[in-house]
Amino acid sequence: MKKRIAILGSTGSIGTQTLEVISEQPDSFVAEVLTAGNNADLLIAQAIEYQPDTVIIGNETLYPKVKQALANFPIKVYAGADAIAQIVQNGNIDIVLTAMVGFSGLVPTINAIKSGKTIALANKETLVVAGDLISRLVAEHHVNIFPVDSEHSAIFQCLTGEVGNEIEKIYLTASGGPFRGKSAEFLKTVTKAQALKHPNWDMGAKITIDSATLMNKGLEAIEAKWLFNLKPEQIEVVVHPQSIVHSAVQFRDGSVKAQLGLPDMKLPIQYALAYPDRLPNTMKRFSFFDYPQLTFEKPDFELFPNLRIAFEVMELGGNMPCVMNAANEIAVEAFLNDRISFLDIARIIERTIETSEYIASPTLTDYQQTDANARQTAERLIK
Repeated sequence: MKKRIAILGSTGSIGTQTLEVISEQPDSFVAEVLTAGNNADLLIAQAIEYQPDTVIIGNETLYPKVKQALANFPIKVYAGADAIAQIVQNGNIDIVLTAMVGFSGLVPTINAIKSGKTIALANKETLVVAGDLISRLVAEHHVNIFPVDSEHSAIFQCLTGEVGNEIEKIYLTASGGPFRGKSAEFLKTVTKAQALKHPNWDMGAKITIDSATLMNKGLEAIEAKWLFNLKPEQIEVVVHPQSIVHSAVQFRDGSVKAQLGLPDMKLPIQYALAYPDRLPNTMKRFSFFDYPQLTFEKPDFELFPNLRIAFEVMELGGNMPCVMNAANEIAVEAFLNDRISFLDIARIIERTIETSEYIASPTLTDYQQTDANARQTAERLIK
C-alpha cells in the first residue's frame, strides 16, 4: 500500500525535496495534499504534476488564481489557515509532513496528532514553542513523530535498536554557518547576501539566517530535548564544518554511535516517510576518501549569542522558548528586509525575553497569546 502524504509547505525547500522523494519512490508514496502560503505559481505547477486530492493556498487572496488554474483537474482547492489546520484530519492521509515555517505549523500539527496521524516533523518550532503540550498529546493519542531535520534523524537512527539503553548525552553537529571563525568586528557589517550563502546546505531564507546566527542549532537543541526526553545538560553542540557527521549519541557505557552521510535532506525525508524501511535510491553516496579529514570545534557562545539564549530559555521552560521563537521570527524577517543589522537579531531577541511575562505551565491559548505579544514587543524594538 502506498503511504498517502500531506505536505504542509510543499513549495518550500523541504516540501520540494519531499516531492522529489515521492517522484523517485512512486510505488511507496503518493502526494495526497499540498499546501503553500503565498507561492501560488509553484503550488499550481506541483498540483498539475502530482495530481493530489487537495491543494490549499494559505493566502486567501490567491484562491481565485489557484482555483481557476486547476479548474480542469479533479483537484479540490481551498484557502486559508483554517483550511490547512482542518485538512490534516482527512481520513485519506497516512502521514502529515509539517514543513511550514515557524509558529504557523503548531495548530495543524496539534490537529494531526489528535486525528492519530503519523507526523514527519520538519517544523522544529512546533516543539520549541509547545514541546510540553505536544509531548502530552503524542502520548495521549499514541502517535509517532519521525524527525526530518538531519540532526534529529541522525539521533533517531542511532537510537533504533537501543530500547532500554540509557542515553548519557547527544552531540548535535553544526556546520558553523557562513561566519564560522569570523570576528565580532566582521559581523557588524555583514550583509543579507553574505548571510544567505550557507557553505553546505541548500535551505530556505529563514532557516539559512538561523544557521548563520546559530539560532537554528539552539532551536534544534530544544527540539531534541522533547523528542528524546533529555535534560539540557545532556545536549552538546559541536561545530563540524564538513556536515558529514549529522549527529551522535553517547550511551551510559561510553559508546558513541553516529550517523554519517552527505548533506542531502532527501535522505532524512525518505527515512521519515518510509520508516522502518530503508528504500533504495539514486542519491549520491558518501565516500571516506572524499573526506580524509573530519574536524570538530567548540561553538563560540559569545560571538553567536543566540545559541546561549536558546540554552537559557530551555532551562527556564514554560513560555520562554515561545517568546524567543516569536522574537527571532520577527528579527530575522526584519534583517531580510534590511531593517536591522545582523547583530541586532540577538539584541532584539534578548530584550523581548527580558520584558515578557513568564508562564510556567502554558495552555495552547497561553502559547498563542505569548506569540502575539512577543511579536509586538519585537516589532516595537525594531522601530
